Amino acid sequence: MSAKNEKSWQARIGEATDAIAQAFVESMTYDWRLYKHDIAGSIAHATMLARQGLITDDDRDAIVKGLKEIESEIDHDGPKWDGFKPELEDIHMCVESALTQRVGEPGRKLHTARSRNDQVALDLVLWLREATTQVRESLLLLCRAFVKLAEENRDVVMPSFTHLQRAQPIVAGAECLAWATMFDRDVSRLHQIVKQSEEISPLGSGAIAGTSLPINPSIPAGELGFARGPVSSIESTASRDLACDFVYACAMIAQHLSRLAEQWIIYMSTEFGFIRIADRYTTSSSMMPQKRNPDMLELIRGRCGNVYGDLFALMTILKGLPVGYNRDLQEDKRIVFRAFDTVNQCLTMAAAIVNSASFDKDRIRPTLDKGFLDATSLAEYLVTKGIPFRTAHHIVGTLVARCEKEGKDALSQLSVEAFNQVIASTNCNVRVTDDVYTCLGAENVVNRYQSTGAGGGKPFDEQLRAWKKRFGI
Repeated sequence: MSAKNEKSWQARIGEATDAIAQAFVESMTYDWRLYKHDIAGSIAHATMLARQGLITDDDRDAIVKGLKEIESEIDHDGPKWDGFKPELEDIHMCVESALTQRVGEPGRKLHTARSRNDQVALDLVLWLREATTQVRESLLLLCRAFVKLAEENRDVVMPSFTHLQRAQPIVAGAECLAWATMFDRDVSRLHQIVKQSEEISPLGSGAIAGTSLPINPSIPAGELGFARGPVSSIESTASRDLACDFVYACAMIAQHLSRLAEQWIIYMSTEFGFIRIADRYTTSSSMMPQKRNPDMLELIRGRCGNVYGDLFALMTILKGLPVGYNRDLQEDKRIVFRAFDTVNQCLTMAAAIVNSASFDKDRIRPTLDKGFLDATSLAEYLVTKGIPFRTAHHIVGTLVARCEKEGKDALSQLSVEAFNQVIASTNCNVRVTDDVYTCLGAENVVNRYQSTGAGGGKPFDEQLRAWKKRFGI
């Protein structure tokens, strides 16, 4: 093996690894994605070495020039870049080897006071910062799509569901804002991860115990957007907490996407018919020509399980590791890359589906009287007449049972006399008049909501205004 292709540790072990071992340990085929972060970290490290007098300014300039040339080449060639050699194991050694070939002796000085342990810890944090920002932007695009859909469907009245049974009437736009609120909580969770990624730089920790050379870790920390250098060199090389936080956030996003997919798959069924999405996000059947299958939503729902698996895999890898770097940690990148790819692709698809969606008002309206959606509204109306809520609840339950017995679909089909008969049977000294009908019927109910965040009326209008202001819609 030529000197330029030697392992960084080969002087100690002597014999180069065989082909089977080499293929087993290499990570370059997937960690090449860290190249920009690796190069940024190396430039910041070289800057610090020069300021501390550990290399010359000329050495630094040669290193920086060489690294930027390498970065430009990888930008162009991607994983096909000539410098990616599996025998060099990982992105760090591939870049360093190419740099040394290019600039000579200064390249051999770059690794002064640095280990691959703090180098990869730094690269991963920088990658997580960028990936988190990308996922956050994808989430915001999805939230914006829901706000637009809410605006378009602010006057569509539909049932809400608990236990998948009809509950209370809402405007369809309110359900859209419910999804936006759920995904916005994911945005907040990711924002915290970005903040954490800006706190402590691992660079300067060395292999585990630091270095006897007079380095200043605060210099590269500042260059790379961190508040400070390592607090504990031991912990900095061992920790993958930020990776866990990121994959957990991805798992939560996947859960929310899966719930959305499940609900809309139901809504798209012939039995519901509440929602239509663009044909390009559906498929048909190889045997049944009438089919219009929500395959994209089903795949979003299915891929949630993959992200759950990524979280469990990462937590399992970490659970038995003693403090300090262990080669097990090489596997973290497979996991975080996969979780990121899955979630970001699903978010992009979900936003496209939502942007194409419409609620089918003509299908929803004829069934609004089914399920006694106005029962709670009637109970609350009775409360305003001085009847205790539990008594009002009993009265309305009795009225619903009477409707069902008499083959009536709606409480509004009962007479005022029927209402008063049931009220009198509870010994309440209250009688209602024709104004009872103002609280009945789904359209009437949604306009009566007053509580903050409610699914219709002024509270919904306030929610929508706030969301539209946020997105400039």
